[in-house]
Amino acid sequence: MKTSCSALLTLLVVSLPAMSVTTPQIMASALSPDCLQYRVVGLCYWLFCTPFGCTVKTSVKVKHNLPDLVVSAYNTPGDNPWREIAFAGVAIPGAEGGGDTNSRINNSQTKIRFKNADAFGHPAGSTFYRFLSGMGYSCSNDVVPLQPYFISTLDQLAWRGGIPEMFYPEALTPGLREVRQPGDLWGNVYPREGALGQTDDYKAGAVIAQRAVDIVTRSGQPHVYLSEVGSSRPGYWPPSPVQEGNPGNHTWQRLSPVMSSTCAMFPDHTITDVSAERQSLNGGYIWALWRPYACCRRRGQTFLGSTGG
Repeated sequence: MKTSCSALLTLLVVSLPAMSVTTPQIMASALSPDCLQYRVVGLCYWLFCTPFGCTVKTSVKVKHNLPDLVVSAYNTPGDNPWREIAFAGVAIPGAEGGGDTNSRINNSQTKIRFKNADAFGHPAGSTFYRFLSGMGYSCSNDVVPLQPYFISTLDQLAWRGGIPEMFYPEALTPGLREVRQPGDLWGNVYPREGALGQTDDYKAGAVIAQRAVDIVTRSGQPHVYLSEVGSSRPGYWPPSPVQEGNPGNHTWQRLSPVMSSTCAMFPDHTITDVSAERQSLNGGYIWALWRPYACCRRRGQTFLGSTGG
């Protein structure tokens, strides 16, 4: 199955338009064993009782990633590279424009960029779960496909003004909440707004996407959005909120301008990597956010505990 899925993704990459993707292409991109990372991690223990007594039963505990959200970062309202949902982020009074906010040269150390961002429920749906069923027992999520969880044009005060997060300690303290690797700072997560000081457009788009999911995967944030926060229950463990630089917390799959069949965290290349092929000519980028879920089959009335991660 892994070979056939890889072949499908190869064909998909070849046929993908350079500047946009469609919903069927995004659905097919979810057939990625590398992003899925399916594995058996332990056992769950259940107390099963009948009128004749109680016994302890076990079930296998599995862990794997699921494609939760499709996140876009782009310059101009209405220009989301995911064409079918671009209408959702069209300009409204007070939320127009974007891109470079000054005319300094490309290698300037102080170029400021502004990007809009959208986060929608991943549309993979039944296509992905048919693929996942071949692995054995699997987990589900509470994400609604194509549900708009965040549209930055509707979040004007926070996304365009940085209010109130520009005054938060996370925004005022250097080195706190940053997307970076040694010698290569991509940008700060706070304030979670559309403006960012970054000369590299791909890196700017990545930080904007990181900011968007930092909002969506938490409750009670000072933004206009729908939260995507799962609730744990016996035998089911949803992921924690997205945290940059936290291995195993989440991964990103690039969908545009060049589709990838693999997943990685930001920063998603080394310092010496030449990333020119990742640059979008119109400043539009799309990633799929994958997050880890763990679960096991219920085999009794009472959950006693589990082993493994």
